Order: sequence, then structure tokens, then C-alpha cells
Amino acid sequence: MPFWLDIAAFVIKALVIVVAIGAIAALIARLARSGEGAKDREVSIKSINERWDAMRDALDAKLVGKKERKALAKANRKAAKALQGDSSRKRVFVLVFKGDMRATAVKALGREIDAVLTVARPGLDEVVVRIDSGGGTVTGYGLAAAEIMRLRARKIAVTASVDQVAASGGYMMACAADRIVAAPFAVVGSIGVVASLPNLHRLLQKNAIDFENITAGEFKRTMTVFGENTPEGRDHFQGKLDSIHAAFKALVAERRPNADIDQVANGDYWLAGHALPLGLVDEIVAGDEYLFRARDQARLYEVKWEARRTPLQQMLGGLGGAARRVADFAVARARGGAI
Repeated sequence: MPFWLDIAAFVIKALVIVVAIGAIAALIARLARSGEGAKDREVSIKSINERWDAMRDALDAKLVGKKERKALAKANRKAAKALQGDSSRKRVFVLVFKGDMRATAVKALGREIDAVLTVARPGLDEVVVRIDSGGGTVTGYGLAAAEIMRLRARKIAVTASVDQVAASGGYMMACAADRIVAAPFAVVGSIGVVASLPNLHRLLQKNAIDFENITAGEFKRTMTVFGENTPEGRDHFQGKLDSIHAAFKALVAERRPNADIDQVANGDYWLAGHALPLGLVDEIVAGDEYLFRARDQARLYEVKWEARRTPLQQMLGGLGGAARRVADFAVARARGGAI
């Protein structure tokens, strides 16, 4: 058999195995999801200080001698114990918000804020919300901003940290914080509102297709995909967008008093380095560096509301990993390479 036919046969067999494993995994996952609910999620708390300490200890183990390492370990344990045992020390709670168009992470954000509010001390502790979002629905991001405002209402200091993008709804969230810090090339702004929809009315007319849009109420449906949009309907819809934009501008003006709202609320966006003199951010610093600076003065904790990994889910994860390895091996063989 020619070599290329041997390779093709192997690839086909590998694909059959991958598809079979995937189908079984999908079936098991569907059965597992059928019993999921709030009880299958929990808030996890991880010490960021301990993570850094572990990295430091790993490096010390390679870089210094045994005698010096013992002295360093003793000093480090003493410092960590003093920091942990000092109840007057500041605590920083770190939340991560990865946004999408519908702000689906807002539910997890709310649960994380619930957890923080049960222990945070007004006037002493701080919450850092690491935002990465280009915005999305008004309702979703309006709720996300309202969740952050719950912290401020209880006198808990809030810092929004932006490493890549906080635009439109993402920037609305950031404005809900007391301070905004951003990496130099992060993108912020886009204080505007947009709505887009296609209109197929002329296409339907061309094909002699009628579309009936029956409503009760003058403004029940002002813009439509299939019907003919009228100037009155467009004007009404534009008015709604303008009112939302006005509310957005009012929030920014209240939270960013040093910004010229007429200059920055035109829908444009800026790199953080350029946004600083405009009053849109307070400090240029990457999120990791902002937290790292606080490591000697505060106890830092990452708070995350996440799904519990049941034994079944762990098994599914193993099947998924096996399927990926089979696929990688098949590709490597087809290319004549090795893993």
C-alpha cells in the first residue's frame, strides 16, 4: 500500500475514534447538566499572596544554597504569619469579569460581590474588578455597573483594572468604580450607543411577498426587519438611543468629573496612555503590577463563583483531553512529524 494511503487510513480511523468519544462525552455531559443548579456552584477563595510565596520558594530552591535557603524560609514564614495574623491589615478582593455581548458573566459577578460583602470592612478593604470587555447590551452592562455600585454604597473602595479593553458597556462598568487603572495600550472609552438591523422590505417587494406587522400601540414596533420603516419610526427609535446615550453620559460625568463630557462622549475610544489626560483613567499600570505593589501591605484574595467539578465532570474532562491527544497525534502522523 502506498505510504500516503496508509496515512489516510490512519487519519480516518483516528477521526472515527474522536467522533465516537465526542458523542459519548456529549451524551454524558447532557445527562450531567440535567441535574445542575445553584447547588452545583460555589464561591472559591484563593490567596494570591500564597501563590506568589510558592513561586518565590521555588526560585529560592534553585538559586540559593541550603543554609541560606533555610534562613530565607524562616524569615518568609515569619513575615507571612505576621501579615496573616494582623487583623488590621487591608484585604484586597480580586474579581475577574470577562465580558461578552450579553454580559452573561454578570450573574457570577453578583454572587462574588455577595460573598465579598459578607466580610469586607468599610473604609479598610478594597475590591479590584479586572474588566475585559468591549461592551454589549444596555441591560446586561447596566446591571453589571449596578452590581459594582453595591460595593461603593457600603463604603468599600473599588478599583477597576483594565489590561486590554473596557469600551462602551465595559467602560460603563469601570466608571462605577472609585478609580480606574489601565495598562498603557489598553483601549477605553466608546461612550456611545449603537443599534443595527437589516431591512428586507425591498427584497420582499421585488419577489411579490407581503409582510404584515400588526401591533396595538403607536410605538409598539417602530423599526422592523421585514416591513417598511417610516421616518416617524426612525425618529422615535433615534430618540430612544439618544436618551440611553444621555444616561450613559450622565454616569460618566458624575463618576469622571475631570473629563470634558462633550469631548469624550462622542463614541470614540482611546489608548489608556492617551485617555489619562482626558480624565478617563486615573493611573497607567498593568493589573498584575497594581496587585503586586500591594503584596507587602495587604492580603490579596481571588474570589470566583464557579461550578463544582463532580467526578463525572472530571471524567468528561479526561475524555476531552484524550480526544485532543488522539487528534494531535493523527495530525502529526499525517504531516510526517512526531509528538
